[in-house]
Amino acid sequence: MRAVCITNPGGPDVLKVMEREIPQPGPHEVLIQVAAAGVNRPDVSQRKGNYPAPPGSPADIPGLEVSGTIVAVGENVKLWEIGDQVCALLAGGGYAEYAVAPEEQCLIIPEGVSLQEAASLPETFFTVWNNVFDIGKFSKGERVLVHGGSSGIGVAAIQMVKALGGSVFVTAGSEEKCSFCRELGADLAINYRETNFEKAIVQHTQGKGVDIVLDMVGAAYTEANINLLAPGGRFIIINAMKGRMGSVDLIQVMKKRLTLTGSTLRPQTPAYKGLIAKALMSKIWPFFPDEIRPYIYQTFPLDEAATAHDLMEQSHHMGKILLEIPFKT
Repeated sequence: MRAVCITNPGGPDVLKVMEREIPQPGPHEVLIQVAAAGVNRPDVSQRKGNYPAPPGSPADIPGLEVSGTIVAVGENVKLWEIGDQVCALLAGGGYAEYAVAPEEQCLIIPEGVSLQEAASLPETFFTVWNNVFDIGKFSKGERVLVHGGSSGIGVAAIQMVKALGGSVFVTAGSEEKCSFCRELGADLAINYRETNFEKAIVQHTQGKGVDIVLDMVGAAYTEANINLLAPGGRFIIINAMKGRMGSVDLIQVMKKRLTLTGSTLRPQTPAYKGLIAKALMSKIWPFFPDEIRPYIYQTFPLDEAATAHDLMEQSHHMGKILLEIPFKT
């Protein structure tokens, strides 16, 4: 099969299409003929040598989410059959014509979503559910602040929180991105390059702040995030793009009974991820396509993975970037 491989840690140009053996599914795994693969920031980190693949997954083939058709099943697979079309969360190996996934981490294609579009869903929807709903214990009526509102994570978070009865405030880096977030359902979208988001949210909420912060920025926003959290608030960290060492006012944490937490999904077990998959299909998938839908910014052929990574690093995109793999007979 053809696969995009990381030849050395470095820039987008280290991604090269190479020939590799088609992987074989082990027990409780399925082999997927890939229709499309999502491009995500963890892929960029892996390419740079900062986010190694966990044991058992391809060390040099990035890609954490795919959609496609199951063409083989391993021993003891009970959830899927050959010919089923699915999207799936992977620990790696998605930038290829074939990829192996644990059966628990596969999901049905939501109503109204094409097979290719479905590749944009697993990584971000798993991440948002895990952090906002499982770890963050979101309740209907709560206010959620999402940094990076126009990113893949932001697009998923806005739609999921709104569908389940919450209010969403976001930050984004341009008025175009803010307008996009408002169209998705954001109650307040703040251009952080022009407006102090902390002051804007304090004014908008009449000083009440927010119940949950979903942050991928890191140290640069830590103080403001702590200040904005209401009593009992949850500060959830999923990345640290602008610094990993933030200053925390511990008195604020104690006075407001705050929870500071975070997670990385990639090293978790298939059983852990399988519970998230079940929750998504029962609680989120019914909202497709009327209240939730995928938003694809641009699609590239597999051979142009380097261009896709370059676009990701420029941060101009709104929604998801995909690699499309033509069906091979």
